[in-house]
Amino acid sequence: LFGQLFRDVQLSRIFADNKTFADCTPKIASEVILGRYLLEKNEVDFDLQTFVHQHFELPKVFASGFVSDVSDSVEAHIHKLWPLLTRQPEAIPQGSSLLALPFPYIVPGGRFGEIYYWDSYFTMLGFEAMNNGEVIEQMTDNFAFLIETYGHVPNGNRTYFLSRSQPPFFALLVEMLAKNGGHDSYRKYLPALEKEYLFWMNGASALTVAAPNRRVVRLASGVVLNRYWDDSPTPRPESYFEDVELAQTTTNPEMLFRNLRAACESGWDFSSRWFRDASDFGSIRTTELLPLDLNCLLFQLENTLARAYQATGEQSGYEVLTAKALKRKQSINQYFWHEPSKTYQDYDFINAQTTDIQSLAMVYPLFFHVASQEQAAQIAMILERDFLKEGGLVTTLVESGQQWDSPNGWACLQWLAIAGLRNYGFADLAETIKNRWLKANEIVFKKTGKMLEKYNVVNINTAPLGGEYNVQDGFGWTNGLYLKLISENKTS
Repeated sequence: LFGQLFRDVQLSRIFADNKTFADCTPKIASEVILGRYLLEKNEVDFDLQTFVHQHFELPKVFASGFVSDVSDSVEAHIHKLWPLLTRQPEAIPQGSSLLALPFPYIVPGGRFGEIYYWDSYFTMLGFEAMNNGEVIEQMTDNFAFLIETYGHVPNGNRTYFLSRSQPPFFALLVEMLAKNGGHDSYRKYLPALEKEYLFWMNGASALTVAAPNRRVVRLASGVVLNRYWDDSPTPRPESYFEDVELAQTTTNPEMLFRNLRAACESGWDFSSRWFRDASDFGSIRTTELLPLDLNCLLFQLENTLARAYQATGEQSGYEVLTAKALKRKQSINQYFWHEPSKTYQDYDFINAQTTDIQSLAMVYPLFFHVASQEQAAQIAMILERDFLKEGGLVTTLVESGQQWDSPNGWACLQWLAIAGLRNYGFADLAETIKNRWLKANEIVFKKTGKMLEKYNVVNINTAPLGGEYNVQDGFGWTNGLYLKLISENKTS
């Protein structure tokens, strides 16, 4: 929209965080601003920073800096935060990157002033614990609206996120509502479930082994599985400077940009999980990998779709999706299980082998009942031996300097591990992880008065490491999981 002005602002580092300008709102028509810029930028006394502040409203930073009295309980702090993290539907100014939503929604906090796809499921765990089905339904309705309007749930409700999605947790939100709404919930969201499934499976019918298509890959056996992707091979607007700088280290910038963006679709941006060389960010190869977690989520989507078809009396749809889910479950155990290490790993379809990289993605088959009891026992042993630290589970065993690696832990992965272990009877280990995570949350809150996006679980008295931005507070999914876990203590 702003062409050269946008590039010049992002590369000049007027704002330490490139997302700031991507989220600015023009005070007047964009074409007028750009025309003025092209006319004035070569003048002797021209100052770019002054020009930007004259012509743009800076985005609000929601909840960042909000500090409770540390004598408050964490729970009380979170309840004070929810109103600050709630956005109401509103008219979007012309030229804004924000996409309108029809219902109120919860944002994560800090630099994240819009809805985020996979974050929202974990945030809603807290509203489930509070028996607040209205907010859960509003969030689910917003995602259904995005699917209907754009064909998928974008990474977030920003124009610059429209070329990608995030881990598909919409089906899990539908299942959350179906606990009380039953068949009515399945019937209501069936069209959105169908459309999201078509987005992830787009191109599958015409696939060949030699030519993957967007998010689908056909293996030599004929099995079709999924990968993360982004439809735009360009620098990310919200991280423009970082992408352009990194591109100077490669001979194929377009492929680099695609892989960076695909990693953003994964939610794990960034992790050595996606690197050919754990120490080399430029070796990122996300699109060459079939991610374990994505294929488990699509297994869940297929099962939820089957239940929705059953609820509407569409027996043929039920049978087709049930068969697809069973085939995917078999494929996950065939291609993602690494027998030598007794773990699930991502699958490198270029070299027809697992990546030999261990990460907490291995808990997804437990969460979704894909693993056998024996496989679950092996995963539980490895989690306890290698991943369990002072403050919970570390994301990977690699210290790469990236935020989705050691020493960091994230609320979303703690919950998937806790619930997954419980599914297979490993209640004691699940309780240990839960208690260590809650302790980390509480210790950091007492020191800072904040709930954080991520935690250093190796040393809970030290700040988390890595990332393209400072540690964010707020924070949606941490709040949601805390309330979920604490509510268990009240009812046990």
